[in-house]
Amino acid sequence: EEDEKMAVRIIVDSTADYSAAEIEKRKITCIPMTIAFGEEQYTDGVDLSKEEFFEKLIGEDVFPKTSQPSPAVFEEYFKEAKEAGDSVVAILISGALSGTIQSANLAKDMAEYEDIYIVDSKSATLGIRMLADRAVRMRDQGAGAAEIVAELEALKPRIRIYAGLDTLEYLQKGGRLSKTEAILGRLANIKPIIKVGEAGEVVMHGKQRGVKQVCKQLGKILEEEAPDENYPVYFLYAYDKKNCISFIQSLQKKGMDFGEVKTRGIGPTIGTHIGPGAFGIVYIQ
Repeated sequence: EEDEKMAVRIIVDSTADYSAAEIEKRKITCIPMTIAFGEEQYTDGVDLSKEEFFEKLIGEDVFPKTSQPSPAVFEEYFKEAKEAGDSVVAILISGALSGTIQSANLAKDMAEYEDIYIVDSKSATLGIRMLADRAVRMRDQGAGAAEIVAELEALKPRIRIYAGLDTLEYLQKGGRLSKTEAILGRLANIKPIIKVGEAGEVVMHGKQRGVKQVCKQLGKILEEEAPDENYPVYFLYAYDKKNCISFIQSLQKKGMDFGEVKTRGIGPTIGTHIGPGAFGIVYIQ
């Protein structure tokens, strides 16, 4: 009988790119990343908004560093859940992109509590949101933690994230491209297309000359692996919406309609590497 009363607590990290209002509406907990510009430290979404982050990224010479929450931060939430007899489902940024998962696993050991499920989203930004929103819906329908996690594990491999970059500058600053590659790319107006791979890592998917060609290639991808209409489709933009809007219009011209257009801004964790003007799409295949 007692088991029935156990609540399921859902935790995400701030790379899921929810707004404060969205977190409150879903009754979930968001554990923030720390972002450092040299000596200055900020808490993602708390004292640094997405806009402020990009203004600093563009305006300052120092390349920001994102660091994962410490195990102690997770432990506090886990112990709270333990005391209440609740179970926890933590849906976190890909282990290939961040050590957040490791922090959570250490905290689970420290809390000495079995009813904690840690899900490596193998994703980032709105891919995490896709999973968390599914979890919230299931929790609200009365599903238990294990049932929710089984569903998320099945959904994970179907998440698609593609993005076109408007600038090579931040890939170069972040050490993903050499200076020569960046200069040559700039001269040729090269715009890379990246995706989140199966192992949750960021991979180059291709490159095109100019934003128009990127839109075309992304449109082709969408024709090949069409979105599942039972799930929302999100359009992503980094700081500047212009390219994202062109992309949506190019899809509409092709007769591709995803219902109500949902655009969302990308936060610091991925934003650092892709830079302003990037645009993309997240969906369930």
